[in-house]
Amino acid sequence: MPASFSEKLSQAVLRTLTYSDIFDYPLTAPEVHKYLTGIKASFEEVLQALEDGPSRRTGNYFTLSGREAIVSIRLDREARSQKLLPLALRYGRILGGLPYIRMVALTGSLAVMNISETADFDYMLVAARGRVWTARAFALAVNRLTRLHGYTICPNLIVSENTLEWRLHDLYSARELCQMIPITGLDVYRRLMKANRWAGTFLPNAFPGSKSLLLETTQQLFPAFQSLLELPLRGKLGDRFENWEMDRKVLRFSQQVGFGEETNFNADVCQGNFHHHRSLTRDKFESQLAALAAVRGELDEYQSPRTATGAYRQ
Repeated sequence: MPASFSEKLSQAVLRTLTYSDIFDYPLTAPEVHKYLTGIKASFEEVLQALEDGPSRRTGNYFTLSGREAIVSIRLDREARSQKLLPLALRYGRILGGLPYIRMVALTGSLAVMNISETADFDYMLVAARGRVWTARAFALAVNRLTRLHGYTICPNLIVSENTLEWRLHDLYSARELCQMIPITGLDVYRRLMKANRWAGTFLPNAFPGSKSLLLETTQQLFPAFQSLLELPLRGKLGDRFENWEMDRKVLRFSQQVGFGEETNFNADVCQGNFHHHRSLTRDKFESQLAALAAVRGELDEYQSPRTATGAYRQ
């Protein structure tokens, strides 16, 4: 391959490993290819870059130099995740049968089999138009039951069917989209991915145009029963409940620590990242890239997070 492309590919591989290193998550060669940041390349080209580059290989996993210990962390977390995944999928199917929920996808650490000691199950929900907060209320009712068994359901992002394109276009969002596991509403999931085709500019190998989905058997099996449950809250009564629920929750959230920077609450979106995971990830990514660039003497090639991970959509 041309020397200029080889150098760009080597840097992209290093950025890809660095991003996953933030989460103590070493990657296999196919995963490095899938999550390759900012450049499209064949698997053979990526494998060659891994073999020629400064990364370290432990079994099937590649890490940054000096970070080989995270392989055992991934294996431990993967074993724990394997036990929890069937339960998370089952809860997801239950959520998908609730009133006004049109899509459920598993997100977060469990979606990549990297869950730590805490057993929180993170989901993205797509709700019917005008029923985001009603859908959330039903989801949290189920959470009250699951917590009795020691598991917490976290619908961290709920959007309306008419607001499928994500507001923020960056590497963090692209990885979340790429990694999520659709459980119910695969037709809506396909619309979601189509509305967010921008993610392919950050992860060009991860979005080839047709995504391999979870088995179709995970679809919500009783849509007629779901429609029956929705009957009482259709029309003006449902509108009043939706507005009441939104107003009281937004008022409460506005007084919570962490409100504002990474939260978004309105009639079409309920996103409560009060712990600033996005900015913490961005800052750590920037710091590690800068440290690696300094070590390798490539400060001219270093990109700040505004270019390496993207910026807010204007």
